[in-house]
Amino acid sequence: MVVQATVVFADLTGSTAFFEALGNEKATRAVTRLTQWISDVCEAHHGRVVKKLGDGVLAVFVDSGNAANAVIAIQRGHQLRLLKWPATIRMEIKAGIARGEVVEVDGDCYGDAVNVASRLSDLSGANQIWVTESVVDEVDERLGLRFVRLGPVNLRGRAEAVSLYKIEWQEGAVTEFVTMPAGLAQMGGAGTQAQGKIHLVYLNSSRSFLSTDMPVHLGRGDHAEFFVDDPRVSRLHARIEWRNGAFFLTDLSSFGTWVRFTGSDTDVPLRRDDCQLHATGEIALGMPFNDISGPTVHFTFAPTNSSFF
Repeated sequence: MVVQATVVFADLTGSTAFFEALGNEKATRAVTRLTQWISDVCEAHHGRVVKKLGDGVLAVFVDSGNAANAVIAIQRGHQLRLLKWPATIRMEIKAGIARGEVVEVDGDCYGDAVNVASRLSDLSGANQIWVTESVVDEVDERLGLRFVRLGPVNLRGRAEAVSLYKIEWQEGAVTEFVTMPAGLAQMGGAGTQAQGKIHLVYLNSSRSFLSTDMPVHLGRGDHAEFFVDDPRVSRLHARIEWRNGAFFLTDLSSFGTWVRFTGSDTDVPLRRDDCQLHATGEIALGMPFNDISGPTVHFTFAPTNSSFF
């Protein structure tokens, strides 16, 4: 049977370290309880849990608003749980939500929306909820949900880029774009005017990007706006965004990204999460800075009316 549905993938991050710290038996019990709780929250918001995937949950909803509110409740509830967990064994939650045709066969679900939701869950960072524009379009503005536009992102297996958004689920959070159902054309205007410029250098490659060019992906794939030709770099390894008047770097890779600011002795490790870029510094892709053979991208900022040479 083919139906229109909103698909949610919610996954746990950091489960490998969790199992190493607690051992298989205790960790399995904890992960099982957590995925059951995620399932219960989905069902309480009128969703149907299709299956549990080890450290994740796949659920479908008739209504996109219910799906979004379910994942927001999961994120907020889990943050309260984490207050009681030692920092060394914390597992965060990341999620992807997509809407479209879903084929239901023997209780399981298939289709493009399922694939996209799964991919968004993979690409999003810890504590993040990524959604497609089709989800944003259907959410009732009276729910008061806040969406931040991420821009068009190329997903594996799709010929065209997908317009994506991130849900700001933290209570009291201030976002750059408070978005109700709207097309991309409506997201323009004064908010998209150039407000910053970032300059990237890798070996002999040098490029400048305005805030209006965001998002910019670093990687060795054809769709990366800043190409880094090294086998240790993922095809889309990291993404630079413009949010609230600042540039943010998000790791999308399997092996991690590190940031070192000029004058600092401390490196900032990123594993599917993000940090704000400021001043000048370096970005190590796939290998930490102590491996001097690893690929390193230098970044610098300048006013939008200046030029680099």
